[in-house]
Amino acid sequence: MSMRRTYPTSPYQQGQVHKSNMASTTKTQEMLEKENDEMVHSLKHKVAALKSLSIDIGDEVKTHNMYLKDMDSEFESTGGLLSGSMKRLKGLSTGGHNRWMCYMILLIVFVFLILYYIIKWRKG
Repeated sequence: MSMRRTYPTSPYQQGQVHKSNMASTTKTQEMLEKENDEMVHSLKHKVAALKSLSIDIGDEVKTHNMYLKDMDSEFESTGGLLSGSMKRLKGLSTGGHNRWMCYMILLIVFVFLILYYIIKWRKG
């Protein structure tokens, strides 16, 4: 759409054209102001929604960090217990506890012999 400009031929028409141009300019400015106000209002709502969302995300991150710290401390304590148990097992296997190992083997053999005779006695 092209706007055609009309050129007045008389001074009377010149005043009318000037008044109509001012009126249309004022209406255009009012319309642009109204659109700007609507856009500002829309942006305010969007910014408020984004702010709320970012606050919620921050709260979630803090909560998850707390859970991770708790899990880390629990894993550290469990790791300490396991490493202590492994040290004791290594100490038992490498230490001079051969006498205890012999007793354990003899006890196991004795239990198997008793079970063997009990099972044989019931069948026979």
